Amino acid sequence: MSSGKAETGAGRPPMRDALVAAAFQLFLERGYEQTTVDDIVALAGVGRRSFFRYFPSKEDVVFPDHERCLADMTAFLENGSGDEEPVGRVCDAARLVLRMYAENPTFSVQRYRLTKQVPGLRAYELSVVWRYEQALAAYLRRRFAARREGTLRADVIAAAVVAAHNNALRSWLRSDGRGEADAAVDHALAYVRSTFGGTPAQAAPAPATSPPSLTSPAAGERPDDVVVVVSRRGTPLWRVVQQLESALGRT
Repeated sequence: MSSGKAETGAGRPPMRDALVAAAFQLFLERGYEQTTVDDIVALAGVGRRSFFRYFPSKEDVVFPDHERCLADMTAFLENGSGDEEPVGRVCDAARLVLRMYAENPTFSVQRYRLTKQVPGLRAYELSVVWRYEQALAAYLRRRFAARREGTLRADVIAAAVVAAHNNALRSWLRSDGRGEADAAVDHALAYVRSTFGGTPAQAAPAPATSPPSLTSPAAGERPDDVVVVVSRRGTPLWRVVQQLESALGRT
């Protein structure tokens, strides 16, 4: 087998890609809950140690690139000159997440469908989204440190950027990856910039020729539910997940 040093795509080892491909083949054929790590490594033709070299758990193989994307976002925010308009900077950082999804639309749509079907994966995804939001908020808190209620402003804007980005992204995913995701996200983020000040970019018009599902759910389809859970700082992640499941009625 490869030593893992040869890489493909965006710097990813081929063994890692093979594990992801095997996992999703089995998830689609058998279902997520019915697929084990042993099943995945058997199909990929590698050992269990190889799996855990790349993924701490079965959940992580569903979201294989989020750690890389979070690191890229953090580096992007830290490597600015300090003269950038802050709201515009975090909007640009959010586009890195869109780029990750757009690299492989088919995979992204499959993951979206799988996540909607498995409550544990939905909770896991929410914890990932929270980490993105915290990275944006940390940057804004530094930039707004001298402002009155700077921390509040930073947290509100970070949440708005994530909400706007995810609204457009999920509309694109519901359309099976058809249409221009960039245009939908640009339109959503331009709304955030115009709302929270700074020097807003020219607001992109809502795509007129895109599929209807880019701006609204298809006829008869329910929009994604949004559940907000408030926990004390330092609450263990398992307790937050438990609260989420309880709020969703899945105790």
